Amino acid sequence: MEKELMIMTGCDRGLCKHAVGRQDRQLNTYDWLADVPGNTETTDLVEVQFKHTRKGYYHNVNNLPLKKGDIVAVEANPGHDIGVVSLTGRLALMQMKKANLKSADDIRRVYRIARPVDMEKYQEAKSREHATMIESRQIAKGLGLKMKIGDVEYQGDCNKAIFYYIADERVDFRQLIKDLAATFHVRIEMKQIGARQEAGLIGGTGPCGRELCCATWMKNFVSVGTQAARYQDISLNPQKLAGMCAKLKCCLNYEVDDYVEASRQLPSKDIQLQTQDADYYYFKADILAGLITYSTDKNIAANLETITAERAKQIIEMNRRGEKPDSLTIDGGQQPQGPVDLATQENIARFDRSKKKKKKKNRKPQAPRNEQ
Repeated sequence: MEKELMIMTGCDRGLCKHAVGRQDRQLNTYDWLADVPGNTETTDLVEVQFKHTRKGYYHNVNNLPLKKGDIVAVEANPGHDIGVVSLTGRLALMQMKKANLKSADDIRRVYRIARPVDMEKYQEAKSREHATMIESRQIAKGLGLKMKIGDVEYQGDCNKAIFYYIADERVDFRQLIKDLAATFHVRIEMKQIGARQEAGLIGGTGPCGRELCCATWMKNFVSVGTQAARYQDISLNPQKLAGMCAKLKCCLNYEVDDYVEASRQLPSKDIQLQTQDADYYYFKADILAGLITYSTDKNIAANLETITAERAKQIIEMNRRGEKPDSLTIDGGQQPQGPVDLATQENIARFDRSKKKKKKKNRKPQAPRNEQ
């Protein structure tokens, strides 16, 4: 028990509490260098996270003892903002280089650890965001602008508000900015986002049963094309390929490289296999398993036979030499068996059979009764 407490609360072994930090933030990262001696002494840079996926990098000029999860007040233009420290030390420096921040103006200062007065002002700013979003949508609709305001983020001191909007075409929102500034009496910043970013802001559960990737760990979005689905032999059904954002699912890119590499081991789809019985045409393939199914008809499934990629290459080589095997399978043997899908078994009573057998085994034989 003492070892478990040490692992969860100390930095000697296992998960370090300073490395884990706050788990209620999007894109939460594990600072695996947090317990390394001298990590924070290498640089005074810290990474600070704000609402949703917005992050910034700041100099700890006052040498505050900052660690992951601390709520700090940082320099903003104008005023100050409130955020949570997400990385310190060398990892913050590496992430800043990855963000390609070359201008010194992009890196401001950390003022202090947030005081109770700062937090009261911050909570007041957060309480205004939803009502501001609803009212700003009505203002944009009154101006006839073809755009949607998806979210509003107030700065920690209520001096500035960022309006995240979605638009398919170029929008002239100069009059909108004037109306928003006159209504809410803050500095206005408009930031355009895409449909994937909007899904990340809203959040939700995907068809896989897990929380959306864009709402948990994804920050940079890579374009997804239908070619990724073709490589994986996925049916081009728009309803199944589209995610919560109505765009192609980002997860289509996760395994496409493995499928491309495995498909190189398969023979071409255009090659026809010739046997003594009939000619066979490519029908479908299990790319990762290396199994190919052939049909005797080009257009429909007829006399389907499944063979391995090695066997298909053997037959192709034999056909090039002018030879034809008796059948696709080796010596007319059995076809290779693929994985069994238990979901296709309709008889649900199979779950009860094992229980009945166990009950019979557990029964003890009764002793014979003595007859008087």
